[in-house]
Amino acid sequence: MSLPLFTCRPIGIIHTPHTDPAQTPRQPIHAAGFTGQVEVFPEFAAGLEGLEHSARIWLLFAFHRADTPRLHVIPHGRTQERGVFTTRAPCRPGGIGMSLVPLLRRDGNILHVTHVDMLDGTPLLDIKPHFPDRTAVPCCDAASRAPCPKAASRWPLPPSPPSCPSCLAAIHAHRGKTP
Repeated sequence: MSLPLFTCRPIGIIHTPHTDPAQTPRQPIHAAGFTGQVEVFPEFAAGLEGLEHSARIWLLFAFHRADTPRLHVIPHGRTQERGVFTTRAPCRPGGIGMSLVPLLRRDGNILHVTHVDMLDGTPLLDIKPHFPDRTAVPCCDAASRAPCPKAASRWPLPPSPPSCPSCLAAIHAHRGKTP
């Protein structure tokens, strides 16, 4: 099946202190000390109305300085090759990245954020508000669907795999394995 190519127009630029890919944090959770500004182009600024009420936002961006796309990579800190779609590697065929970052404040068309893990000058493709009660898949007790007490204290999302014994049992049961 041949799908048509599409063009994605950036809606802004992300400004960060990161200029060297090798020195850039690999995930927002490892970028706690880094702040940045998301400059939304003036023609899209009206779309930001009300976003300042969000504590966290999803930034979707282009990996504009990534290596040639590959289907297999060796993830950072690992020794074994894996499929690129099982990683957060930037050398993806689609070239799209996403990060969940805390929104500090909005000044017109500028969003001040922290936990930035992207390079300076990164093209911004989209912004989405984070609704933890609607978009996160929390670690939960499989029987009661009660939230896992360990998950409530984590930011931004529970680690993978979850550490809650009932969650691990539910995942293993779903996959047909025994813990």
